Amino acid sequence: MPLTSPDRLSRKAGGLIDALTAAGVKTFADKGYQGARGSIRTPFKGHRLRPPLSRHQRAVNRAHARIRACGERAVATLKTWKILTRLRCCPHRATTIVQAILVMQLIEEGRYSGCRVGSWRGGVSWR
Repeated sequence: MPLTSPDRLSRKAGGLIDALTAAGVKTFADKGYQGARGSIRTPFKGHRLRPPLSRHQRAVNRAHARIRACGERAVATLKTWKILTRLRCCPHRATTIVQAILVMQLIEEGRYSGCRVGSWRGGVSWR
């Protein structure tokens, strides 16, 4: 019997979900991961045959969407820079490059207000 698309997805993502859960990383996923175990957080899902979502559930979904929007925006920014398609270095170096790209993007947009990162590079803090 052939596997359906959700079955294939769960088998592929199973190792990733387990690794994120073992590391204690909370992950905000879309409704496609509904029912995923571990540290995966998904929004409440409405259904036409069930009662509408409560006010609290809708508020949770809005908060969830706000959190996910930050990550989606970051991925979209990285895709527009197309840096990761040409990058041929170790992942640790890539992290520094991505951080530099983010700062350049924020400067370009006029939203850069300095850096206050407590644990990065020995507690660097400048303004």
